[in-house]
Amino acid sequence: MVDVQFRFRDDEAVNDPAVTVDAFTEQSNASAVRIEPGDDARDLLPHLDRIALVEVNFPAWTDGRGYSSARVLREAGFTGEIRAVGDVVIDMLSHLKRCGFDAFAPDKPLNPTDAQNAFERWDNVYQATADGRQPIWALRHPA
Repeated sequence: MVDVQFRFRDDEAVNDPAVTVDAFTEQSNASAVRIEPGDDARDLLPHLDRIALVEVNFPAWTDGRGYSSARVLREAGFTGEIRAVGDVVIDMLSHLKRCGFDAFAPDKPLNPTDAQNAFERWDNVYQATADGRQPIWALRHPA
């Protein structure tokens, strides 16, 4: 089990061990899955109703494929926990949260004050994403 340092959910944390995407699609009793770089999150779409937790592994902070995995899942309607695990660094936090991550388990604990500043850094955003904030252009030109 990974140690979650930051979590932005009110429900109980899922502590079930996460299985690989391939193992998950071949069984019916798992509720947690781990996406590795190179895995296709779309393989999980037929199973969203039985997934409580998706861990997305960032083995290196320079590998951004996990951002897309979270977006695919959130855009498909997944409401369970999406947890960033691995080489998660301060500079990633705000962007990860915008893409739909709501829990963070970095390999090395992050300074809580620096992390809070990162989560709150930008009041206005330009892209529509999974965190519910309206992009600034929509605020300027309401429909």
